[in-house]
Amino acid sequence: MQTEIVRESPLVGVQDLLAKTPSRLHAQVRIEEMPFFELNNIRGNSNSPEFVQAIGDILGVALPAQPNTVSVGAKHVLWWLGPNEWLAQSLADTPATLEAALRGKFGAQFATSVDVSSGYTTLRLSGVHARDVLQKGCPLDLHPSVFADGQCAQSCFFKAGVTLRPQADGAWIVIVRRSFADYAVRMMLDAAHEFYAAHEFYL
Repeated sequence: MQTEIVRESPLVGVQDLLAKTPSRLHAQVRIEEMPFFELNNIRGNSNSPEFVQAIGDILGVALPAQPNTVSVGAKHVLWWLGPNEWLAQSLADTPATLEAALRGKFGAQFATSVDVSSGYTTLRLSGVHARDVLQKGCPLDLHPSVFADGQCAQSCFFKAGVTLRPQADGAWIVIVRRSFADYAVRMMLDAAHEFYAAHEFYL
């Protein structure tokens, strides 16, 4: 007997709330999920030419060596998480193949890759008040003069741990643990309420 695998978004409980926001208000704040993006936690030595080469060969993107920066390729983004730790994120819903490909490429190197896709989800906040919504619950200074496209940081949004990166168009990519995703979105909607209410819409 064959068992069908069904993938379910961690936002299944708030999809109706998200759908209540009329499209005419998306210019103010829009919260979207980018579900099932592949996420891999990578550890290795950035001073090792073999490690750096392996990353480039598999991901097609340079390893970011500067703290709190990202490297963006055609299919993947690499987020700097620590001196020997990165997060590889696909830019589309793809099969989970990176872990095996990277481990095979690493060979005997002191490096590893672990697929963490099922433990997180990716959100995209856009609109003129996207930063305002995040700033209500995030202690970091999110002003573009200090936190801009090409950078990333680990922080919190109210009580949920998040990893953030701003984009050139003013949108924000937010990676949140699956168990906190529902909570994070509800808090985002609550934080966005004043901007919706200003346009005569109430959640």
